[in-house]
Amino acid sequence: MQTLSLPPVPALRPDADADLAACRASLRHGSRSFFAASLLLPPSVRAPASALYAFCRLADDAVDGDDVGHGAVDRLSERLDRVYAGTPAPIAADRALAVVVARHRIPRALPEALLDGFRWDAAGRRYETLDALQDYAARVAGSVGAMMALLMGVRSAEGLARACDLGVAMQLSNIARDVGEDARMGRLYLPHQWLLQAGIDPEAWLAQPAFSPALGTVVARLLDAADGLYRRVGDGVAELPLACRPGINAARFLYADIGHEVSRRGLDSVSQRARVSRGRKAQLLLQAMLALWPGRGEAPDACLPCNRFLVDAAAMPASARGPAPWQLVRRFVRVIELFEELERRERGLQAALR
Repeated sequence: MQTLSLPPVPALRPDADADLAACRASLRHGSRSFFAASLLLPPSVRAPASALYAFCRLADDAVDGDDVGHGAVDRLSERLDRVYAGTPAPIAADRALAVVVARHRIPRALPEALLDGFRWDAAGRRYETLDALQDYAARVAGSVGAMMALLMGVRSAEGLARACDLGVAMQLSNIARDVGEDARMGRLYLPHQWLLQAGIDPEAWLAQPAFSPALGTVVARLLDAADGLYRRVGDGVAELPLACRPGINAARFLYADIGHEVSRRGLDSVSQRARVSRGRKAQLLLQAMLALWPGRGEAPDACLPCNRFLVDAAAMPASARGPAPWQLVRRFVRVIELFEELERRERGLQAALR
């Protein structure tokens, strides 16, 4: 278990509310699925989650935009240095993140893993197998899942493993949706082994991307892998504070439905981009609010090998985490019972002395 190296907590700036408002605005336009899911989070989690996602969104845009390549990632790393030093750059997302990582004890290894994933993108890395692809997904999305868990007070290895599962699943859904869009940027995330097994030469396909039934079988395999991870997440949701469960349920239902929409469109994510309709989102948000006590997931104690380094960086033993909320309730009830017992004894003693 690693020792957490915590940054100093910056004082709240007079414009802290304006920083958070700017973060929310960037998410409203750039990450609509997360924005919708975040509406179901309690305000105490929604605000830091918005700051976290806004930084991730800006970082992703910086790497994908005009400022591409390793230089962009190096500049992001410098910004992260300043965040963890408590002297963030004069950017709303950076200032807000500096407060969040300090107050919620987020180890540097987690956002650094995200930047590692961006470095892999800058290097044009390809993925031979599903395991290799999950190594990438763990960095760009499992890391975010772990950070979200910390915002909700989850530091058990089991809870963090499920949060990382959710991040990886969401990334696989995104990859299945964005096959054509990524190809037009010169990127190919689908496992090469799967493409070759389907009779598709990866480099030739990337030079002339087009949908085919054979490609559809590869996309279907990726969506099956994502669905397997979504099924594992239920047990982790049950570990969360009750108020946080609707928001995380919303995220997993919305992103899983992105993949289901790809399937409904014939698995063609080259010539079109699947979108979940507003009506369907409303249905899923209602479902998320009702699914507060999910059933146990599959292999609840297992941690994907790709996520192990994230869990090891963030998990804390129970003795260091302090009592869980339900333990505090039990202690409170026990104190009341002790006072009642003392009161009964006192009444008995007084009666005996009369």
